[in-house]
Amino acid sequence: MKIAIIFVPLIALISVSIFCNQTVTKNAQNKILKDTVSSIKIDSSAKTIATRFSTPPDYERQSYEKNTFEYFLSNFPLKQMGSKVYYYNGEVMPNSDIYISVLDIDIGNKDLQQCADAIIRLRAEYLYAQKQYSKIHFNFTNGFRVDYIKWAQGNRIKISGNKSNWYPSKSEDYSYKTFREYLDIVFMYAGTLSLSKELRQIPIDSIQIGDIFVIGGSPGHAEIVVDIAKNKVNGNKIFMLAQSYMPAQSIHLLVNLNNSDISPWYDVSKASNLVTPSWVFSKNELKRFKN
Repeated sequence: MKIAIIFVPLIALISVSIFCNQTVTKNAQNKILKDTVSSIKIDSSAKTIATRFSTPPDYERQSYEKNTFEYFLSNFPLKQMGSKVYYYNGEVMPNSDIYISVLDIDIGNKDLQQCADAIIRLRAEYLYAQKQYSKIHFNFTNGFRVDYIKWAQGNRIKISGNKSNWYPSKSEDYSYKTFREYLDIVFMYAGTLSLSKELRQIPIDSIQIGDIFVIGGSPGHAEIVVDIAKNKVNGNKIFMLAQSYMPAQSIHLLVNLNNSDISPWYDVSKASNLVTPSWVFSKNELKRFKN
């Protein structure tokens, strides 16, 4: 269980990021996708999102430069087809009907990397790999900005009640081990509420890889767009979504329980809401990192 900084009002702000509750309908929960749908071909031997799943007829993926966030996510490594989602404590998540593949990235051994945290992790991993250290910064739920560079320079954070302050502690260290320690601190004190405030709203027609459907609060939830395809005739966009959940668990690629013909792709062009196995978002809850 996460420990969050105490805020006012207390009941609204304690451990905000752990309240990622399911809100799908009973009918959607009871659907089970056992077989590959006819319009989507799956290459079980493929090791990335973009190579494992085909697009529906008349759709095609866009090409991206290798140093972009879009390329990083759409070509993210996947575990072997059929891999299970695990909780941080090694237990298998029982509801295997909501996902179709698992991203090949560790969970950690604490109950920290939940829904918003998984998105923070993916964004930070991309920037760290690109050595864009100055762009790695996230906010605690109390608004305190946590820059990775300050952490790598040896500073640490003292937390007293609702206040957070930097203090010098260690020597400079940009190693991956120190980077992961930085992320664990962010995971502990950030969540859907803080993440949603850091992002800017994006119209659904402008959706791109790396965008986030997020509702911040208690409860709240967040899912990230990891692939997009565009209709060659009318320009309509479809997309894939990944999430973590509570307790902390493997980041996984969601199926589309409401349109098995194109699953795991989603198309909200004719719908007012985005209905996923874990949440129902409105179209205006799409956001994007500012930097």
